[in-house]
Amino acid sequence: MNQRLPASPDPQSSRRKAQKIGLQVLYVALVLLALWIVRSFIPAVVWAIVIAIALWPVLKRVEGHNLFQGRTTIIALVFTTAVSLLVVLPVGLGIAQALAEAHDLLAWFRDAQENGIPVPDFVSHLPFGVAQITTWWQTNLELPLRGSAAMKGLHSEAVLTFGRHFGARAVHVLVVFGFMLVTLFMILQAGPKLSGTLLTGVHRAFGPDGAQLIQRMVSAVRSTVTGLVVVGLGEGALLGIIYALVGVPHAALLGLVTAVAAMLPFCAPIVFCGAALWLFTQGAVAAALGLAVVGFVIVFIAEHFVRPVLIGGSTRLPFLLVLFGILGGAETFGLLGLFIGPALMTVLMVLWNDWVR
Repeated sequence: MNQRLPASPDPQSSRRKAQKIGLQVLYVALVLLALWIVRSFIPAVVWAIVIAIALWPVLKRVEGHNLFQGRTTIIALVFTTAVSLLVVLPVGLGIAQALAEAHDLLAWFRDAQENGIPVPDFVSHLPFGVAQITTWWQTNLELPLRGSAAMKGLHSEAVLTFGRHFGARAVHVLVVFGFMLVTLFMILQAGPKLSGTLLTGVHRAFGPDGAQLIQRMVSAVRSTVTGLVVVGLGEGALLGIIYALVGVPHAALLGLVTAVAAMLPFCAPIVFCGAALWLFTQGAVAAALGLAVVGFVIVFIAEHFVRPVLIGGSTRLPFLLVLFGILGGAETFGLLGLFIGPALMTVLMVLWNDWVR
């Protein structure tokens, strides 16, 4: 019997396959090159995307109203202005308050240079270590500070270098914030048209399962923003009332600072413990202890019950995954990781559910 020889490969078909592979490699290389070029602005774009995701339900509701139909530019401008004010106003109030207190602080600093810092009265009321603390204070702080090693260190090259780095970092943050606002305005101005285009592209690239996964990640980001912001504002409002009741000065401003700190997991205690320490130095021991105890109770309830429900409820994430996503994301990606972490945990949960089916 005659054996049939295998058909030789079509040179034209092989060439087309090679061209297709080469084209895909070219696409990937160009995308990576583009990302490398704009790498400095990626944080601004990601922040704008996170904020836009959080505002999207409100944006759609406003655009659906009869008074605002067809006015996407005005709506985007109003939303972007509101976001900028939410960031700028607290910072501006803090700087204004610091400038108002700067004169008294400078006068105290000059007096400390000439006469030293006397031992505070609360040291004598401490339950233990009074003699040791008093001796150390008299040796290091009660004498005039003009010739001390600490004052000489304030004029060292290291401090000047730190000041330059801090100034450069502040300028970088302002530039990123400005580009974030511009990007946010462009995203909000595009509106539902942009979201529809993105969903179509994701559906074509990854199919219906991929599109559904992206939608769940978006939901995770939105619920994370809601959990962080709402719980932070709630903690700040409650502790602001407590500050006013126990006699902490500038209670409203300190409550605002606490709200911002509370948006970051486990950062609110830094603020109210500092306020409690100030009360303690003024001799208000009961008020200091009351503030610390109430503050820890509020933070414990908010961090362990309210925030996990808000973040994990819409995405059906267990408490541990929410906590690991927030803390691990913050450690890996910084502040952006607060939102990226839960989104990635959502992907992990979806993949696990698909695997065990």
